[in-house]
Amino acid sequence: MAPPYELSPREADAYLARIGAVRPRRADADALRELQHRHLLAVPFENLSVHLGEEVVLSEDRLVAKVVDAHRGGFCYELNGAFAALLRALGFRVTLHQARVFGKGGRLGMPFDHLTLRVETADGSGPWLADVGFGDHARFPLLLDERAEQTDPSGVFRVVEGLDHGDLDVLRDGTPELRVDLRPRELAEFVAACWYHRTSPSSHFTASLVCSRFTAEGRVTLSGRKLVTTVHGQREERMLDGDGEVLDAYREHFALVLGEVPRAAVFPDVRAGAAEV
Repeated sequence: MAPPYELSPREADAYLARIGAVRPRRADADALRELQHRHLLAVPFENLSVHLGEEVVLSEDRLVAKVVDAHRGGFCYELNGAFAALLRALGFRVTLHQARVFGKGGRLGMPFDHLTLRVETADGSGPWLADVGFGDHARFPLLLDERAEQTDPSGVFRVVEGLDHGDLDVLRDGTPELRVDLRPRELAEFVAACWYHRTSPSSHFTASLVCSRFTAEGRVTLSGRKLVTTVHGQREERMLDGDGEVLDAYREHFALVLGEVPRAAVFPDVRAGAAEV
């Protein structure tokens, strides 16, 4: 395997400042919990690059620059790829893993559908499943070897043996969400899946815009012109009026200063084209 990208102390401090965290004294479980929670509160899960025509490059230095310098978010490959670099710089041992997402009806997505992290801590309490790139998921890391229920502000989670040999399924409130392959991976192995998700007409990332993050009281999501806020379980939806209001919402709720309003990309119906040939 190629050696992972190493953040300098200055880069790590800038990353910590981006998420409103302080450098932990020790790379232990408490520090990991704090870092994941801070990351989820500060850095949005968003697919705006897909619709703004921006290139997505899966290299740790580019991902960290996007999150820290450009003050942006991203989707799983970007967010967990950058978070892994930060954790390593702080003394955690991190392994990348591919996961498949359970969709409607329990149907599994494709391999490398999702990137998640296995983290070992200095206190020997793990290993932990850490994830800042799955949208509305666990706020805190989950114990990988624990088979009992794990209570989180986002619900009750369980990690169970998957049907595929050596895989683990992550359940939330009894519903399967992820199937995690425990074989170690490199970031470069996710390039093809990332390309699919940002270019295919069949990808849910090309079908709609999303920008979302946790808040102290719940969650805030901007999808196109629809702003959804959830506070202590109470959901409220509002349609925004005009580009100015949309740009203000990106700035107010996600600290994103955009030069233009992202608009859902239009992708040709390749299946229809194939049928005509």
